[in-house]
Amino acid sequence: MQTILIAGAGKSSIYLIHYLLMNAPSNKWKVIVADGYANAIAEKIKGNPYAEAAVIDITNAQQREPLVKRADIVVSLMPPDMHIHLAKDCLKHKKNLITSSYISDEMRAMDKSVKDAGLMFMCEMGLDPGIDHMTANKIIHSIQRVAGSITSFKSYCGGLVAPECDNNPWHYKFSWNPKNIITAGVGGAKYLSRGRHVEVPYEKMFENNKKVKIDDIGSYAWYPNRDSVRYLELYDVPEVKTFIRATLRHPEFCKGWQALVSLGLTSQEDVVDTHTNTYASWLMKKTGSSDAIALPRDIARSLQLAENDKVLSMLQWLGLFDERPLPPGKKSSAEILLSVLLEKWKMAPEEKDMVVMKHEMEYLHKGNKITLTSTMVLKGENSHHSAMAKTVGLPMGILTRLMLNKKINPPTGVSLPNMASVYRPVLTELAHHGIAFKETI
Repeated sequence: MQTILIAGAGKSSIYLIHYLLMNAPSNKWKVIVADGYANAIAEKIKGNPYAEAAVIDITNAQQREPLVKRADIVVSLMPPDMHIHLAKDCLKHKKNLITSSYISDEMRAMDKSVKDAGLMFMCEMGLDPGIDHMTANKIIHSIQRVAGSITSFKSYCGGLVAPECDNNPWHYKFSWNPKNIITAGVGGAKYLSRGRHVEVPYEKMFENNKKVKIDDIGSYAWYPNRDSVRYLELYDVPEVKTFIRATLRHPEFCKGWQALVSLGLTSQEDVVDTHTNTYASWLMKKTGSSDAIALPRDIARSLQLAENDKVLSMLQWLGLFDERPLPPGKKSSAEILLSVLLEKWKMAPEEKDMVVMKHEMEYLHKGNKITLTSTMVLKGENSHHSAMAKTVGLPMGILTRLMLNKKINPPTGVSLPNMASVYRPVLTELAHHGIAFKETI
């Protein structure tokens, strides 16, 4: 019997766990689900006889390492900084590893050791990063086969609220790890535009965002996603002049989030003693305002907005002008803000999210300039069976099955899924699950 270790039973794990348990009887798999919360595991495995629950602290080697040693493959949906614990165990015990997160510097430094051990550490195997790499490279390789020269590459992806469930002024609700929203854009961004390297600092990430049209859905604003430039070599597009990977949000969201950033409410560095403080007094200290009644006006001046600007009503909707006590304890502004958003942006049980991904490529073929677009729009079933969980979890599950059944020759080293041997079978099966792209030229 082969054993799979899944580390993490959070929001994005439900389709991954269900997929592997669905395939467990015919493949004689044991699926161990490890998490710090017993209820999270129980909710996902529902007493399945092929599943085993392991309530552990993933940072505790004595609890974690025996599970890695038992496994034939390890699949991690833990927070990005937690993967390294599993990676070191996997290297020690000669186990393949799949994660959905960006390749960290620590993970990248393990590449030679992983190759020497003949192992596959496949990172960035979720939605974004993940499906974006696979679909983009499939298109790039098809263009290159007909001797096309790619001059522009733009890739957009957003985890959004479905239009029929969009009922708040921020046009956003949580369908994935809420902490990732707070840290979005913190490291700034880099991309290539018309041959020029562009760097955007965090403080300006969400201002004056451009828009992109998604057919049958509408227009969304985008902001650059981390360091696009580092993917230039991996995508092998030597003649490209524009290369951007970006995140989609509703235009109003970007305006509101820029205000939060400018006011310092997303800071993870400050320390706020919340004792006797209210949301209004916290905001007053951040802005230097001395009058709670005049706070909206002072914020409008600070942000150079009109006093009736919609951004102010968005802040008010969050309750940031309220004389309501802050959560107790010494917290950063980011932690205080997160506590607000968890309450305000929670999806109701029957509400749906929506994942949108769009690639735009321009290339030259026999002297002609051609524009190709490839678009995927997927709605969730409800707040638990979300489009985000489906698009993050299924690519990992499919690759796990292919690996255990020896259906692919796995690449060795610390990789991302830009090779045809991985993306072809994974994308083929994803299409059977409704995750498919529509191309236009």
